[in-house]
Amino acid sequence: MSAQQSAAAWRTTAAGPPRDRWATVLSHVTAAIPAGTAYVLVVGHAHEAALLADRLAATLLDAGRPRIRLTGAICAVPADLRGGLTPGTVVIAAGHAWRAHLPTGHWHLTIRVRGASPVRGHHHRRGSADIVVDLHDPAWPVIRHIGAWFAHTDAWYGTETQAFFAARAATWDTGSGGDLAAYAAAVTEAAIPTGASAIDVGCGTGRALPALRAAVGPAGTVLGVDLTPAMIDVARSRARAADAALALADVRRLPLPGRAVDAVFAAGLLAHLPDVDAGLRELARVTRPGGRLVLFHPSGRDDLAGFDGTGDPLAETPLRLAAHRTGWHLTGYDDPPHRFLAVATRR
Repeated sequence: MSAQQSAAAWRTTAAGPPRDRWATVLSHVTAAIPAGTAYVLVVGHAHEAALLADRLAATLLDAGRPRIRLTGAICAVPADLRGGLTPGTVVIAAGHAWRAHLPTGHWHLTIRVRGASPVRGHHHRRGSADIVVDLHDPAWPVIRHIGAWFAHTDAWYGTETQAFFAARAATWDTGSGGDLAAYAAAVTEAAIPTGASAIDVGCGTGRALPALRAAVGPAGTVLGVDLTPAMIDVARSRARAADAALALADVRRLPLPGRAVDAVFAAGLLAHLPDVDAGLRELARVTRPGGRLVLFHPSGRDDLAGFDGTGDPLAETPLRLAAHRTGWHLTGYDDPPHRFLAVATRR
């Protein structure tokens, strides 16, 4: 089965058809809406924000929860909404213009839609939304972030991460030939010792596996771990060439005993985790004292800023503090425009 066929098969089985994608996303979003009367603002490109707002309103109606979908025609004066609402009503508005019209003094929940259309004049960096929904493909919506305050569990993370990457696995490496050299340079700079055991967490298509094998040599061991079956399928050819093993697993709950590895490589991982500290603690759990953590991205950190809604965990001070809290000591930090590389040692 080709990578394209594998990704397509996964989309129509484990993730369900597109209509089920919408149902899954909307169920997670409605569960995050605060109890009682709540005001929800959806921002992003006008068409995509309106699409999500309309579908959310319809879902709430089907569930029997009172809701009002604000438009200019319905409510020219938002202050009219401050009284007379049925208890438990959800008021939904779409568009940046509504930010200045705060029906109760603030919006209880802000949802940002990331779509194919750019939003002029509205560059929203991390932390600007409580929920982030990817709508690059309107038939395949994916939640990229739900703030911990609004998510009662992290059950959304697994299915949404798999849905996001499964749709992209077959084309993930398109135009990335130059990245392989960048991966190799990052592994070389990290000075992973010969004979070491190394894992690539969130390995994706396996771009780091050849470099890790070259670093540890034939006496070392290399393991790639990823949460998305379609990514693992694409990575198999590189894994075979690098004599590396692959495991389908959540990097937040690695199927490894404590102090099992000498080096952890993670490319772009932290930007995808709902709880950075929890992820770093799990990586510390499986790493021997003195072992290395290599955090890498083949383009600049600014490419990741604003990716979801969780702040900027790769900025030097937040990363240094997070490393210290979770059992690491940051020993190297390089943040030029063309790539990101940070190295930490297990305390």
